[in-house]
Amino acid sequence: MNNVELSEVCSLSNENQKLSKKRILVMTAVSAERDAVIRGIRGSNLFDVRLAGVGSPAAAANTATILSSEDYCLVISAGIGGGFIGQAELGSIVIANEIIAADLGAETAEGFCSVDELGFGSSRVQVDSTLVTQLEEALHHTGLSVHTGPVLTVSTVTGTSESAMELQKRVPGATAEAMEGYGVAIAAQIHNIPILEVRTISNAVGPRDRAAWKMKEAFEALEAASSILLEVLT
Repeated sequence: MNNVELSEVCSLSNENQKLSKKRILVMTAVSAERDAVIRGIRGSNLFDVRLAGVGSPAAAANTATILSSEDYCLVISAGIGGGFIGQAELGSIVIANEIIAADLGAETAEGFCSVDELGFGSSRVQVDSTLVTQLEEALHHTGLSVHTGPVLTVSTVTGTSESAMELQKRVPGATAEAMEGYGVAIAAQIHNIPILEVRTISNAVGPRDRAAWKMKEAFEALEAASSILLEVLT
């Protein structure tokens, strides 16, 4: 998908939407994220907000099942996540310009080897740059703190400074990490549907200091980001 306006992704009239049933599918891992998105979109029937489950396998399976039975013009993986220090502060919004399965590969004596390097496929899903830029600009105009960069999908949430540094070395510019984006993206890719991933930052990637987490702020940011999605896409 090249140089497509975000507002044109689902540019059907309301009447045509009813006839074609093409809407935007938003996948969140858990109910609290889904509820924040639903508050943000204010009951718009353009969006269908579903649960992906936790982790990439569940997210891929659930997204693929939905896409096999219903028509959508855009898929969005949305939720809270961890932000890499120096890249995304707590309470900010991150838009993925690339969705990467950061731990999909093999350990070797020389270090981590991705599935790309092994020749077994690709651990990366590119996101249309025009869509990313337009959403980023719309969020900036509201005064919200927003960043764009690679969002990593991991099977195990990072819990040490050493692991965080290794991921940043593996993926320069890594901005956030979560657990579902790659699974959702692969399902969308198989169905040839454009994908976005939007994360709001509740904690820093690294040592798990729950006392420092900003869950309330992250959910508020997710609601605000969803509200802007509604304005941009309708």
